[in-house]
Amino acid sequence: MAEVELTEDALLIHVRGMDRVFALRSRLEIPLSHVLGAEVDAEVARPAPWKSLRITATQIPWIVTAGTFYQEGERVFWDVHDPEKVVVIGLKDERYARLVIGVEDPPATAAAIQGAIGEG
Repeated sequence: MAEVELTEDALLIHVRGMDRVFALRSRLEIPLSHVLGAEVDAEVARPAPWKSLRITATQIPWIVTAGTFYQEGERVFWDVHDPEKVVVIGLKDERYARLVIGVEDPPATAAAIQGAIGEG
């Protein structure tokens, strides 16, 4: 599970525990001006395996999906254990088109991100 931190001008994603090894990342920092929005979406966390390509990632069905994937022509960062606790964050002008992360409270996290970018 990831932790989301919002500063005055950045969105920080802290990858915790063994997910750091699975994802090959410990932290992502995105300027708030590059965040398009955030939404709770459990369905996106159940991708068909044939619709994505793992680049530097780990995917163990029903346990963890973490790392960089190419999906529908876009680079997407994942850190998900429980599909019911997923927030999808849209980005522009960044390495990733989307971040798909598991968090403790998806509705509150999405609302906080939307509020930070002035869309809440």
